[in-house]
Amino acid sequence: MQSVRFNSSGNEVAKVSYTARRLVELGYGSTRTLGLSVEDRPPRAGDLVLCRVTEIGQHRFLGQVHGKRNRLFVGDTVVVAYGARYAPDQFEAEVPGDLGPCDLVAGGGIAGRVVSSHSRMKSPTRVEPLGLVTDEHGEVINLARLARPVVPVLAARPRTIAVLGTSMNSGKTTVAAALIRGLGLAGRRVGAAKVTGTGAPGDPTMMADAGASRVIDFTDLGFPTTYRMPMPQVIRILRSAITDLTSHQADAIVLEIADGLLQRETAALMRTPEFRAGVDGIVFTAGEAVSAVAGVRMLREEGLPVVALSGVLTSSPLAVAEAVACVDVPVYATAALSDPSVTEQLLAGAVPGRGVVGDGSVLPDDGGRLADHGGLPQERSRLTEYSAPLTAETVA
Repeated sequence: MQSVRFNSSGNEVAKVSYTARRLVELGYGSTRTLGLSVEDRPPRAGDLVLCRVTEIGQHRFLGQVHGKRNRLFVGDTVVVAYGARYAPDQFEAEVPGDLGPCDLVAGGGIAGRVVSSHSRMKSPTRVEPLGLVTDEHGEVINLARLARPVVPVLAARPRTIAVLGTSMNSGKTTVAAALIRGLGLAGRRVGAAKVTGTGAPGDPTMMADAGASRVIDFTDLGFPTTYRMPMPQVIRILRSAITDLTSHQADAIVLEIADGLLQRETAALMRTPEFRAGVDGIVFTAGEAVSAVAGVRMLREEGLPVVALSGVLTSSPLAVAEAVACVDVPVYATAALSDPSVTEQLLAGAVPGRGVVGDGSVLPDDGGRLADHGGLPQERSRLTEYSAPLTAETVA
């Protein structure tokens, strides 16, 4: 368990969340003194705060470094960061205007005030701020002060694949991990980054487990989340992540862009010159066919290089059949993206084995293929392990 000691609050030991992990890495609470400020001022996004857990709700565990989770109990003291959150499947939250009681809005260690929640969510875990975390000089510690230094590099940027999706839980991280695995098997030194989202250990841990030589996310660069962040700062994260991975000698980069194409920061980022200049290909993930088709068309209308479609929808042969009838990019089962021959093609920007005819119209009726009217054959076999693009024929 990662923890730090607060000499100014009775020598109390507090659990350290994933978002605040740099405190431990930089020696705070051991060789460097930590204190508390109860100054009456509105907290800012990224300010670290010591909280006492007062009620257990949706989040029963505190995410810590390397994917570890620590069970929460009423009365625990935890170090988390203030931040807003955008999660259609969980909570929407904002930074509170004061140091009063608030919510643990993300298990990775984000304190906020819930604005709305999905109907499946329990009430949020409640926390009582005891004070903003301060250094040996009494200055409030914001994550921006703890950011990892990024060393400029003269080397050319490696070829880069970005993974975007229709929404959270569309399969982005799993697809990113499969791409990392495939590129690693091809002999590549892969750097990986999560550029936007909410601070949490699961995604970077999966990327590392897949074989990435270095993984970095926006929390390493000083931000607890990217929701409601000004676009110049989001662009800076993108640039810094690519620069950091390049300086650590990656020869291929995989980026994950959180949430969906309609999320404010994602929508804005993908339209920036910096994104276009920094990304060579996009693998798009979706949960079902309609959103897959709409998402690919949106990206194409923006002139962005979509090289493949994957994600949760590939769990369903029927969903795949619907998608391949209407998109002009190959559709890959997630497992197929671990095939080095596939990932090398995608990294090169190739779009092999398209599943439909040129303009994205449905395939003509031909003995079990999709009919012109878009209807589906009555019988389809189970989708088996397959490393080539999925087409109307392969799911028939």
